[in-house]
Amino acid sequence: MSEQDRKVAIITGGSRGIGAGVVAEYRRRGWAVVATSRTIRPAADPAVVTVDGDISDPATTDRVISGALESFGRIDTLINNAGVFISKRFTDYTVDDYASAVGINLTGFFWLTQRAIAEMLKRGSGHIVNITTTLAEYANSSTPSVLTSLTKGGLVSATKSLAIEYAGRGIRVNAVSPGIIQTPEHAPKTYAALAELHPLGRVGQVSDIVEGILFLESSPFITGEILHIDGGQIAGH
Repeated sequence: MSEQDRKVAIITGGSRGIGAGVVAEYRRRGWAVVATSRTIRPAADPAVVTVDGDISDPATTDRVISGALESFGRIDTLINNAGVFISKRFTDYTVDDYASAVGINLTGFFWLTQRAIAEMLKRGSGHIVNITTTLAEYANSSTPSVLTSLTKGGLVSATKSLAIEYAGRGIRVNAVSPGIIQTPEHAPKTYAALAELHPLGRVGQVSDIVEGILFLESSPFITGEILHIDGGQIAGH
C-alpha cells in the first residue's frame, strides 16, 4: 500500500489497555495512526503520531486533527476509546466527578467526532467507533454507575443518531460495548470477583475488543450497531 493510499485511524486513550491494543493492530494492518491520551509518549514509528493532552479540551482536538492531516493527509476512522468510569452511590458523586465524566466521555467525543466527520465528508467516506459499556443499557445494583449511564449511554444514542444522519453520505458509525476487560484499570486480584458479573464466568481480554472493532471496520454494510462484547451481560443474569 502506497503512502498516498494508506488509511489513517485516530485513536483516543491510545497509550495503554484497549487503546494501545487498537493502535498496535491497526499498524499491523498497515494503517497510519494518530494516538492521543494525557500521558502518551512520542512514538519511534514514523507512521504513528502521538498527541498528549486532555481530550475534553478543544485545543487537544485541534492538535489531533491537524496532526492527522499534516502528517498523513486524511482521516478514515476515528475510535473514541478514551473514557472514565467512576462507580459511586448517586448521592456521593462530587462536582469534580461530574466534570471528569462529562468532559472525557461526552465533551471529548463531541468535538473530536464533529471535526473528524467534517474531514470525512470531504472524501465521502469514513467510520466512527465509540466505546461504550453494557452498564449504560443494563444496570447492575452491585455496580452503581449513574455517571457512566448518563455519559456512555449518551454515546449509545449518539451512535444511532449519527449513523442515520450520515448513512447516505458514506460515513458509518458504530459502537462496541465491553464488559470488564483485563486492563491496567483493574488489579489482577480483582479478576475473580469481576468475573462473576459476566454469565460466561470470566473477564474479557483486550484482544476481544480489538477484534470486535476490526470486525466493524471490515463490515461495510453495518452501521448504527452496538456490538456487545461483554461476556453475556446484555442478555441477562
